[in-house]
Amino acid sequence: MPLAMGITEFGSADVLRPIEVPEPVAGRGQLRVRVKAAGVNLIDCRIRAGFMNSIYPATFPQVLGNEFAGVVDQVGAGVTGLAVGDEVLGFAFMQSYTEVLVVGADQIVAKPPTMPWEAAGSLSAVGQTAYHALRTLRVGPGETVLVHAAAGGVGTVAVQLARAWGATVIGTASAGNHDYLRSIGAEPVAYGDGLADRVRSLAPKGVDVAFDAHGGQEALEVSLELVPDRSRIGTIANFRAAGQHGITMLRSERSAETLAALTRLYTDGGLRLHVQRTYPLRQAADAHREAEGGHVRGKLALVV
Repeated sequence: MPLAMGITEFGSADVLRPIEVPEPVAGRGQLRVRVKAAGVNLIDCRIRAGFMNSIYPATFPQVLGNEFAGVVDQVGAGVTGLAVGDEVLGFAFMQSYTEVLVVGADQIVAKPPTMPWEAAGSLSAVGQTAYHALRTLRVGPGETVLVHAAAGGVGTVAVQLARAWGATVIGTASAGNHDYLRSIGAEPVAYGDGLADRVRSLAPKGVDVAFDAHGGQEALEVSLELVPDRSRIGTIANFRAAGQHGITMLRSERSAETLAALTRLYTDGGLRLHVQRTYPLRQAADAHREAEGGHVRGKLALVV
């Protein structure tokens, strides 16, 4: 039987263990994929801990993970344009930490030949979150965008998308990530006292949009101070602030169309995704511990 990583109870990373799952069969409109890599996201950790159960109820034993890349090995009835052996990436919520899975044909796109497996398996969640966030905030050419936690997974993609859409980007990060931010097109600024003044010195004409991928109080206060239009301040990490201050609460949408747009940008050289570390599938608990420790540059991935 195939191996997956899942939970039979809520708790710390210690509850994430190998479980055997039945060999799935592709039905109509579906494909079966032999997974090569799966991304690790903080929402996976929160689901494991039980913090998200009112929104995403777990059914024990519960496989975790929501993005993957792999090779098609079975094609269901009614699927056209895809064949056994095709390399793909996609999204499959609460089922991607596994050796094999079945997904709808509308949940995958072709993997660019030059994209490493670990990056392909880690793109969907952060990529689509960043894409829809910047679209919701109406980022356009000639604007200045402030991205909080710009060196993380969502921030990494947001910086590059905003640049591709013609904006100037200022990104907050610890000093050790400043060269990294410059390499992907952002002007870095350090966290801490005086952040608003440091941003102003880089944006004398003002900041049009602030995107918070961090959730801290500093990110909120600086965004409110610098961006006049509160509808153009958005957060994926501080929903309480959205209600209190009238800023935009950002929720991600998933579609093959959005994922295809991201892979096209990758192929054209406008996007790259840094994977800080990979772990064997069986070591998913270690990956969760590192993710929860913070300070991950880009993403972590499991490899099969």
